[in-house]
Amino acid sequence: MRVIELINNAKNTLFSFELLPPLRGHNINRIYHTVDPLMDFNPSFINVTYHQEEVVYKKHNSGLLEKKTIRKRPGTVAISAAIKYKYPSVEVVPHLICGGFTKEETEYALIDFHYLGIDNILALRGDSPKNIRTFTPEKNGHAYANELVQQINNMNQGKYLDEELLNTFATNFCVGVAGYPEKHIESPNLAYDLKYLKGKIDAGAEYIITQMFFDNRKYFDFVDSCRKYGITVPIVPGLKPICTIKEINALPQIFNIDIPEDLVKEIQKCKSNDEAFQAGIEWSINQSRELIQFGVPVLHYFTVGIAENIRQIVKAVF
Repeated sequence: MRVIELINNAKNTLFSFELLPPLRGHNINRIYHTVDPLMDFNPSFINVTYHQEEVVYKKHNSGLLEKKTIRKRPGTVAISAAIKYKYPSVEVVPHLICGGFTKEETEYALIDFHYLGIDNILALRGDSPKNIRTFTPEKNGHAYANELVQQINNMNQGKYLDEELLNTFATNFCVGVAGYPEKHIESPNLAYDLKYLKGKIDAGAEYIITQMFFDNRKYFDFVDSCRKYGITVPIVPGLKPICTIKEINALPQIFNIDIPEDLVKEIQKCKSNDEAFQAGIEWSINQSRELIQFGVPVLHYFTVGIAENIRQIVKAVF
């Protein structure tokens, strides 16, 4: 079933979560160890992230540097297929990004997902590679997520890149996109962000999943701003519990988000990461309960390879 249909048919707030593919060389059982403890809570859909290639430099004994291109977390398509057929009660939502893809490669990926019976996609521009400040699309690739959404929507209308194809099949992808309650790190302001978010919706996206936030007021204000801007699709809050003491400093730098002072004080009281882990769970439980009272369509959790904190949160909330 398409995610938008799950949302529209739901009588109460749904539960979903996001997975990272295992690091290259690791086993898919790492995925199952994350998913299995959460299946008791009937997730409606599971997202699988996509990670583009990175450039690294290996130093040889001679002092010379060797440039290598690697993908640290491959396997999004295969993992999506494995989840779909191992857990038939839950929908799978693979991420598809602009970075590293030509338009032709994007079309091939979409054909693969269609053949696998996967009807949901989260369309993202993707981040710039590490140590590169600006995003550069592939030659004949998409520079912005709205262009990717438009290509998917074209396929939903039976329009492929090769206009000479005859008797083409129209796909039925439900497309979600990302939203940023505290604005994208590259945007000068939130109004600028909303303009591009509206462009993604106009191109065919049917719902939004937000970047993580720790202050629910940021989400409430974001929803209000979206509605005033004419964005009417469901807006799903994305949540990540604090796991370690250092995250109160690291997460704002990586994701351009604020950590509320009350949460900072709670984490600073912790004498170990185990205590910070539990403090993060308690904060996320309270966040989740308030969001349910607000009437959010889904609570979507970023697992980052850890299931125990999400299990405790969901057990307390649902």
